[in-house]
Amino acid sequence: MEDIVLYEKEGDIGKITINKPEQRNSLDLNTNNKLIEAFNKSAKNGDVCVIYAAEGKHFTVGADLKYGYELLTNPDRLAEAMEFLQSWQVLTRAMLAHSGVIIAGLHGWVIGGGFEQLLCCDLRIAAADTRIMLPELSMGLFFSNASTKLLPRIVGESRAKQLFYLGNEISAEEALNIGLINIVCKREGLRRVLRRTANSIVQKDHLALRITKKLVNENQDKSIEAVLDSEAIAMMETGQSEGVKRRITQFPTGKH
Repeated sequence: MEDIVLYEKEGDIGKITINKPEQRNSLDLNTNNKLIEAFNKSAKNGDVCVIYAAEGKHFTVGADLKYGYELLTNPDRLAEAMEFLQSWQVLTRAMLAHSGVIIAGLHGWVIGGGFEQLLCCDLRIAAADTRIMLPELSMGLFFSNASTKLLPRIVGESRAKQLFYLGNEISAEEALNIGLINIVCKREGLRRVLRRTANSIVQKDHLALRITKKLVNENQDKSIEAVLDSEAIAMMETGQSEGVKRRITQFPTGKH
């Protein structure tokens, strides 16, 4: 039986792939748990960059709704239902806690909770055929993965409310225009763009990368004074590292 979530490591780059193309990469408790396991393993392995992708025609159609409804309406499966609901938040924690730069590679449908989990990725690269939709309110459901905080942070409160309230499908180009996506490319070039971006990132100083991700995530909720203090500490830490010493001596400078 083929693994539903694949993890592989090549040098400083890890790759996590949802591998349920026949089910359009729908997400149930088992899949979420496998993703949590993969991201935790990647973090333990010290991956500097992680490519998060999916096999098949679509990245993910989101939660397996029939499965979820069965859990919530069957008293005998209430414990599993609570575990399923919590698994979305546990996955968010695992992704946010990962010290590496996480790059999502999107294509086809990216729906509901399947997209919400990608809000805690650091970069989102989409094939031109990507379609994003948040249909929760139309189905009487609510959002997960800290999306009510992360989405307004990424696109602004007004745009986030529009996406939440209307639940309309948006294209990759529309997502790019509002800052929801960082790069749009041809479908056939997605893997190449993901790999090129990851390779570019891992060439940077690894300590500086980790600190940058940590502070960008933390400093949004701090005062300016607290941010200035944390940056001063980070500048001292990176400035005294062996990495910066090596890189500065290699950096080309003009003669004086």
